[in-house]
Amino acid sequence: MAHEYPEFRLRLPGGDGVERARGVLLDETGTNGSRKFLVRAGSPARVHVMPSLGKHFKAPVARREELRAQGVLVPSQRWPGWLELTEDVVFGSPSFAAVVLVGAPRNGWEEWRTEDDGPLSDYMSGVRAGPNRPWLVRGSNVTGFDLVQRLWLPEGRVTLAASRLRQGLRQGVSKDVLRTAVEEDYESTATYGQKQQLVEDLHAFLSRMKPGDGVCTISGGRLYVGEITGEAEQSESEDRRSNLRRPVEWQPVGFPYEDLPEELQQKLSVQHDVVDLTSVQAHVEGLGLTDEELAQEAEATERDPGTEVPALAARRELELPRPTAELAAELLVHDPAWLREVRDLLWDERQLVLYGPPGTGKTYLALKLAEFLGRGLERVKLVQFHPSYAYEDFFEGFRPQEDPRTREVAFRLTAGPLRELADLASREGNRHVPHFLIIDEINRANLAKVFGELYFLLEYRNRSVRLTYSGDDFALPPNLFVIGTMNTADRSIALVDAAMRRRFAFVELSPRTEPTSGLLRRWLARAGRDSEPARLLDALNARIDDADFHIGPSYLMKKGVYREGGLERTWRTKILPLLEEHHYGEGVDVEKRYGLAALRESLG
Repeated sequence: MAHEYPEFRLRLPGGDGVERARGVLLDETGTNGSRKFLVRAGSPARVHVMPSLGKHFKAPVARREELRAQGVLVPSQRWPGWLELTEDVVFGSPSFAAVVLVGAPRNGWEEWRTEDDGPLSDYMSGVRAGPNRPWLVRGSNVTGFDLVQRLWLPEGRVTLAASRLRQGLRQGVSKDVLRTAVEEDYESTATYGQKQQLVEDLHAFLSRMKPGDGVCTISGGRLYVGEITGEAEQSESEDRRSNLRRPVEWQPVGFPYEDLPEELQQKLSVQHDVVDLTSVQAHVEGLGLTDEELAQEAEATERDPGTEVPALAARRELELPRPTAELAAELLVHDPAWLREVRDLLWDERQLVLYGPPGTGKTYLALKLAEFLGRGLERVKLVQFHPSYAYEDFFEGFRPQEDPRTREVAFRLTAGPLRELADLASREGNRHVPHFLIIDEINRANLAKVFGELYFLLEYRNRSVRLTYSGDDFALPPNLFVIGTMNTADRSIALVDAAMRRRFAFVELSPRTEPTSGLLRRWLARAGRDSEPARLLDALNARIDDADFHIGPSYLMKKGVYREGGLERTWRTKILPLLEEHHYGEGVDVEKRYGLAALRESLG
């Protein structure tokens, strides 16, 4: 059959000394528009088939068995231990052909290459260059119809509704041309925002997608995965719900949505008709395959043993180390089990608040715990909230910046500490490593104002939201943990609103209970000092009725306290002023009630 493409060749894994398979792309298409591919007689094929291939690629396995039964795919005389085609065979697509010959999943648009190593996809007009990527296209509710079940899966297609779009727009059309067409064709039937999004969806469908790209869709609580096998076409059909079409080879079974990796769920929650899934490509490619099957596939691909299989790397489990007895001893915590409980709360909730009176070591403990769990301070970022702290300071906003070249000052979108840490945590290679944001004095700011739409993400980690300033779709990485500290002398725990209680676990650090109550005694014992300061502190807190205003041991865990006159100086300048403020207007003689002389007298 006449065609305008060169001959393409396929290198088979372990095929040293074996010729490459040879084939050509045909102008002929299947019933759904897939580009057919002819493999030449004499092309070799592997004997072995990956054990799990039939689970998700039933049609290629069936075709392979059919060819063997017909005597078309037979043991090779030229290459013992291999199979060989005895005649030309036409397959439904380049990928279908590659899967039959290799006996393992293959992207034929990349694997079939010219003599000078150019991939097949580069030889198709109107198709972008570059590696393949997966896409999400929604079709379960198009003007009330589930096109996935009615059209896409039965007929091997993916479609996009463009009911009013003019005819004649072809694959590879520029965004400028699409923008003009949408502006004119939808002038009075769509809002400004709808037209903007339609241009993005159309450009992705017509110009960014290409044969060999993966495609996903959701229907009936399941995710279906396939491969695009041909060019886009504009149908003149009266059914305007599906007038832009691409052929797809769908895998025969879907994957339950609730079983999908959290990062993939986050990306699938983006509310657009067409979504680029490149950032979670490894998760998509690993769907339905065990670690052993992925390793077999990598072996069949002859991947460099020194490089990780992306799908396996994406599956590396996020781990929080179990606190040890050594860590408990370093932090002077009475029992390692207490630290392990805090670690488990973080693992379950991902957000936690350490609350208590001043001087109970909340910030110190948060930093040390985060450093241990994250295996280094480079994955820990600390911010301190205050009454004027805002969303623009915390996440992102327009801030004045000087251009280093022109020296002109202009407002530019600038990332805040949470955005910076989230971007770091979500990088490839970092996703299995815990990262920690410590928010000191979390109760001093208006949390709803500071977090904005991100407040939602603290509770629904498997979702994404559209950001206020950048317009990006954003989700909190699963490996990002938040530890807040809350001073109850500023705001009682009873005053924390229900929204914050629902999003954070709360752990008390109080002089009434361990690990805080005996902390000063343990610190003094380790330093070889007399225990009198601990006895004085216990006597002091016994005289303070409001537990939120108890005095923490940190005030007495500094070197200056133990120089000559240091204890008296610290008591007079640090502790008594706090109690004077607490009893302001009550007529209490603070010195007589809480002074060192009074306390020492009570201790005998």
